Amino acid sequence: MAKYDYDLITIGAGSGGVRASRRAAGLGKRSAVIENLRVGGTCVMRGCVPKKLLVIGSHFADDFEDAAGYGWQAVSPDFSWPRLIAAKAAELDRLEDVYHRILREAGVEEITGTGRLADSHTVEVDGKAMTAETILVCTGGWPKMPDIPGIEHAITSNEALDLPELPKRIAIVGGGYIAVEFAGIFNGFGADVTEIIRAPQILRGFDEDARDVLAHEMEKKGIHIMRETVVRSIEKCEGGFSLRFPYGKELEADLVMYATGRSPNTSGLGLEEAGVKLDDKGAILVDEFSKTAVDNIYAIGDVTERLNLTPVALAEAEAFINTVYRDTPTAMDYANIASAVFSQPPIGSVGLSEAQARSQTDIDVYVSRFTPMKYTLSGRDEKTMMKIVVDQKTDRVLGCHMVGLDAPEIIQGLAIALKCGATKAQFDATIGIHPTAAEEFVTMREKRED
Repeated sequence: MAKYDYDLITIGAGSGGVRASRRAAGLGKRSAVIENLRVGGTCVMRGCVPKKLLVIGSHFADDFEDAAGYGWQAVSPDFSWPRLIAAKAAELDRLEDVYHRILREAGVEEITGTGRLADSHTVEVDGKAMTAETILVCTGGWPKMPDIPGIEHAITSNEALDLPELPKRIAIVGGGYIAVEFAGIFNGFGADVTEIIRAPQILRGFDEDARDVLAHEMEKKGIHIMRETVVRSIEKCEGGFSLRFPYGKELEADLVMYATGRSPNTSGLGLEEAGVKLDDKGAILVDEFSKTAVDNIYAIGDVTERLNLTPVALAEAEAFINTVYRDTPTAMDYANIASAVFSQPPIGSVGLSEAQARSQTDIDVYVSRFTPMKYTLSGRDEKTMMKIVVDQKTDRVLGCHMVGLDAPEIIQGLAIALKCGATKAQFDATIGIHPTAAEEFVTMREKRED
């Protein structure tokens, strides 16, 4: 008779949880996954997938304008926000069905409810206890809101994906990638957008040139960025909401959205009572193998606040399976992981920023700015910026950054080169594909003068 009900219980059916659960089941382990919301997690149901669909939809306004420069007769097509939201919702339903099928075919038992640790081997779901040899926590994160008067009037990115109608005026508080992406979405659909940030510039942590170029392009599109500004309170007023600032100024909007960060979903899970250690932000503390302070309890994904990206959670799930079930302890490698901001224009980035690289070694910097070929006939005033950061001593490429059309697609390929330790000489020896924007990364020869 088995000592435990399951070999593995996973709390949270996001990308990492689903991957780990089905991989374990594929190895013959009795596997169950617990979820109290939709299967698929933040990325698929409340984040990158639906948001990217809205980004794509918002681009068509520019595309219709640009078509005139290529001989197409100018048109003013009718747009329906409810139609788009309905189509997006149908796609999410389809994806959720795919996840259910994947779990079912893998032999994973799905348990609907909220899982809570009763002890190191026991999970309770709505009062029912079940045991497992190993427990994996991957409950993700949730938008956090500041404690200011009137915050109940604001929405988060969760609600922004299902608005019944498009606002005419929206204030977005936050300077991170979520705020920047939604600013582009609503601006693309014709809303009057104001982005309010505490810092002097958007996208803290990204390369300075990329931040500056993107902010400039956003402002050219009509997005107003209020820098070094803090919202003191939000009040409901006739026709919308009024945002109050410490220096007396006010801003009126039809909708207020906060995108000021996310917190790990660890409250009420019984983690600390079971011996799992948390940091001061509530994130689960784990070692290089994703093991918590309790030997049989592991955690992966956003709940650990290491690098909050869906592909990272998937890779952490694979490392977990190797470590626990394949007798191959595997530590996740977080170096040179590419990322993107689906802003308008988008950012792609891999490796070190210029500032990060300068703090470690002497560097050479190569920068190129140009008008994308698509806009040479349409006349759109939007520039592309590409940047390469190189170690002077070793000639190794330390970072590649791009703002402009197709940046995420191009940077994904360069991430392979950086993972392999490519040098600038190898970039230079690579023949480009002409005419493309991507070829610029292998034709930059002039160092930027400091």
